[in-house]
Amino acid sequence: MMSMQGNNQPQTNSQWRGFKSLLLAALAFSLMTVCVKHLGGRLPVAEILFARSLISLAITRFMLSRVGVSPWGHRKRLLLLRGLLGTAALFCVFDALASLPLATATVLQYTYPTFVALAAWMFLRERIHPRIGIAVFLGWLGITLVLKPAWLGTSFTGYSPLSVSIALSGALFTALAYVCVRELSKQEHQLVIVFYFPLTSVPIALLFLGNQGVLPLGIDWLWILGIGLFTQLGQIWITEGLTLLPAATAGSIGYFQVLFATLWGVLLFAEPVDGWFVIGALLVLGATLISFRSRQENILKQST
Repeated sequence: MMSMQGNNQPQTNSQWRGFKSLLLAALAFSLMTVCVKHLGGRLPVAEILFARSLISLAITRFMLSRVGVSPWGHRKRLLLLRGLLGTAALFCVFDALASLPLATATVLQYTYPTFVALAAWMFLRERIHPRIGIAVFLGWLGITLVLKPAWLGTSFTGYSPLSVSIALSGALFTALAYVCVRELSKQEHQLVIVFYFPLTSVPIALLFLGNQGVLPLGIDWLWILGIGLFTQLGQIWITEGLTLLPAATAGSIGYFQVLFATLWGVLLFAEPVDGWFVIGALLVLGATLISFRSRQENILKQST
């Protein structure tokens, strides 16, 4: 019995590490959205993406050289596909943040865990535990309740259908990119996976930017730096989390970003909070705990 518990301990520790990594990633990405929102659409989306990617490319290349890992990896086609999907997702996310309220853009982006679960089942043959399905449902319901006033009446119908479609497309591209990360993590170093993201984004952003660039002014430089820094941290942490947890479980934990984004909305953009937010927040937290607990139980069953 003692031996069995000793064997389970490293696995349990790795699951907690994955949980913490994904929680930190959600925080970092929520801060990135704050920086994008503060730019207020003053800079073209392609320019923001280019600046973000350039910063991330330099940081990741430096980190790779420090650990002595080749940046080019083994599964180059899948690495490039991950970069393309991530680039498409960021284009959509940045565009949605420029044209929609912060909380609304974030809740639309966080429909992606459902796409993650389905894509992981289709492409990676990952079994969807019944509790994961419940967690995804509760998380989605919680998100809806958090933002319920914005989804009723003229508030929602006033949003541009194109902007909403772009935000949902970003969720789909994000899910597919995460599934690629999950598959790549079986063979590639985490930093190599992160490196291919900006490596792909830089030339694509330049292609779309053309001669439409706008010179950032004053505090704009601080927001641009924040976008690059927080996205880099988020990519590192989410890549680590996806190597330690199944894609479907990781997706449900990511719902925390909605809570963070709503908090920043209250503190920085004067967005109101009511009873629906409290109920929704509890549902999101419950969904996260359910998904994590079900994963731990699966580990114990497989070890006995």
